[in-house]
Amino acid sequence: MKRVFICSIAAFLLIGFSTSCTFVETKSKSGTPNIVIIFTDDQGYGDVGCYGATGYTTPNLDMLASQGIRFTNHYSAQPVCSASRAGLLTGCYPNRIGISGALFPHHEVGLNPEELTIAEMLKAKGYATAIYGKWHLGHHKMFLPLQHGFDEYVGVPYSNDMWPVNLQGEKDPPGTGRGHYPPLPLIEGNETIEEIDSYAGQDKLTTLFTEKAVDFINRNAKNPFFLYVPHSMPHVPLGVSDKFRGKSEQGMYGDVMMEIDWSVGEIVNALKDNGIEDNTVIIFTTDNGPWLNYGNHAGSSGGLREGKTTSWEGGQRVPFIIRWPGTAPEGLVCNRLSSTIDLLPTIAEIVDGELPAHEIDGLSILDLWKGDFKKSPREELYYYFGTNNLNAVRQGNWKLVYPHTWQSYHADPGNDGRGGPRIPMKVDSLELYNMMRDPGEEYNVVNMYPEIVEELLQVGQKARAELGDLNVGIESGPGTREIGKLKETK
Repeated sequence: MKRVFICSIAAFLLIGFSTSCTFVETKSKSGTPNIVIIFTDDQGYGDVGCYGATGYTTPNLDMLASQGIRFTNHYSAQPVCSASRAGLLTGCYPNRIGISGALFPHHEVGLNPEELTIAEMLKAKGYATAIYGKWHLGHHKMFLPLQHGFDEYVGVPYSNDMWPVNLQGEKDPPGTGRGHYPPLPLIEGNETIEEIDSYAGQDKLTTLFTEKAVDFINRNAKNPFFLYVPHSMPHVPLGVSDKFRGKSEQGMYGDVMMEIDWSVGEIVNALKDNGIEDNTVIIFTTDNGPWLNYGNHAGSSGGLREGKTTSWEGGQRVPFIIRWPGTAPEGLVCNRLSSTIDLLPTIAEIVDGELPAHEIDGLSILDLWKGDFKKSPREELYYYFGTNNLNAVRQGNWKLVYPHTWQSYHADPGNDGRGGPRIPMKVDSLELYNMMRDPGEEYNVVNMYPEIVEELLQVGQKARAELGDLNVGIESGPGTREIGKLKETK
């Protein structure tokens, strides 16, 4: 059913605005929708125009938000690359399936073949499936996308800074500087088709992935498809094509974001050209917050505390936009809690797909995608980081932070592609923050609300009992499963 909303805006803030809505039911088009997920790398909460970006514009992303729903309390599965991608595709907290942090070229592990991905679930429903971009869930053949439900893959197997090229654009000798990294492979299917060994090679990635995505849409427009576009950008080293270089007031980071926005527009145009725009769900989000110690080559947390690899809001709260004509009402902002781990079960409900027999952590938030904000499917969130450290929990508008260590960005940042230092910091005792009044986590009110603290401690105990917590010496819980390990393949 298509829902037409009559809304009165109560307030507008950087973090979002509240709305009160009257529902009017009308009929909408039926049919199995296509699914498009666009997923950027190290983009901050404040790096889209409608989330407060300055120094550049993102008209296509702003259009998606105006024609759909913008979420203001959406979280990546963890504040780092591999873990967040694992959570998106499997609907699990990454530590449940043995994945933490970022995988490197020397690792011999990856996403366990026993886990069910969104691609596998949709493939079983007759969808064509493709990924163009960064994978980062294991670079050996048995872990690559074609072994996890994707029909097509063109992209890089891990982060674009895992290569031997230094800031001067030269290869460091083996054993020195970045020389311990192998060349960065560009893979098609299961085979390397090119080695990216220059900054010019990085410059072409966003356009390459976009062209592949558009071609896939053109070839599959008559049948349902799942298109996953996890861009390598704006992860450092930044790369941008000549058509956007020097175009923004902000500098190269703004140029990169403008090209990503262009990419979104090209994908939308391809859907329009094929007459399938109204039968396609488009989702835009990112893997974690900004890598702030890279200064002018880093994004913005939008006023949230800290950034990537921290369990503060700037590390894990990310932009999330969904456009679904005829189903997701236009121009709304949702302040309800949600996470990328909710994508698998939500999409499964849309297509009547089968969920795995094993435990997952995601919840269907389809009611929110339809604009029914009276529902609140997700009330709790666990902030795990590191090997298996529970650093915080959230329930409703309250966040309880446990004692833990982190690397703070409160130091002089680097510039022009060079990272600055980070400062080791420690939370010594419980801290409590009200996410409605204090999303920047500046005012610890732990002594004012003992009853709230007790409720959140119970949430944390539930997480520890299921998944473990190294902060208190519990290596893993009974609900965890093993990461995939390298074995001989034919």
